[in-house]
Amino acid sequence: MSSEKMHIDPYEKKFMVIGIVVLVVFAISITVAGFMLGIQVPSPSQLIDPNTVADSGPYADPGLKELSPGNYELYILATASPWRFYPEEVSVPVGATVTFHVTSADVQHGFKLQDTNINFMVLPGQQSTLTYTFEETGEYPYVCTEYCGVGHQNMYGVITVE
Repeated sequence: MSSEKMHIDPYEKKFMVIGIVVLVVFAISITVAGFMLGIQVPSPSQLIDPNTVADSGPYADPGLKELSPGNYELYILATASPWRFYPEEVSVPVGATVTFHVTSADVQHGFKLQDTNINFMVLPGQQSTLTYTFEETGEYPYVCTEYCGVGHQNMYGVITVE
């Protein structure tokens, strides 16, 4: 019986080690982001009929609803006819915890709230939900991040924290 060793090229060994190190770094980064930095993964929280979403319920009159002192829900409707977010302007007090509920009445949109970790796709028939606490005063613009048609550039709004 002969004992033969498997020969691996030195360059191949280096790339295998680099690949394993990169995977470990990514795994650690995801763990830190998820548990220590409060990164949230958006997911659909409810199915909604896009044909009747604006007829009744919270999206018939989208906007800020106070649940209790310092605790709010914000309903935002994205539409491509005309290209807009409803509402376009919202004011909340500093320290407010706002749960965002966003849906689309027609086509796929995106929603990104600047200087926060709120960023998700807005799909017709689904309500996307994330929560954020505003701890600093200022203006937080939001924009559509998915190209949704010829008026895409008009899809923006602002949350003012006072």
